[in-house]
Amino acid sequence: MASMKIKKGDLVKVIAGKDKDKEGKVIAVNTKNNTLLVEGVNMVTKHAKPSMANQQGGILHQEAAIDASNVMLVVDGKTTRVGFKMDGDKKVRFAKATGKVID
Repeated sequence: MASMKIKKGDLVKVIAGKDKDKEGKVIAVNTKNNTLLVEGVNMVTKHAKPSMANQQGGILHQEAAIDASNVMLVVDGKTTRVGFKMDGDKKVRFAKATGKVID
């Protein structure tokens, strides 16, 4: 299986769906389902019963997973595709739009 091109902590822009053109930081990555949790994107309403952790209960607003194909990495304020190349003996990600090494 190919490695995920987007990692936790990356800044991404949504390119498809109801939240198109929104930007946010990646909170979590699920490589098995090819999905991401992005801060402030794909917000859903969840009804929670009172519990020991949440005494009040009530209606919560939280992020739901979004497919990785619906987001694009933002590097220097510009959306770009991501590629991999060898930097010496280390595999690194680079922005295809600028050729700049990301990490």
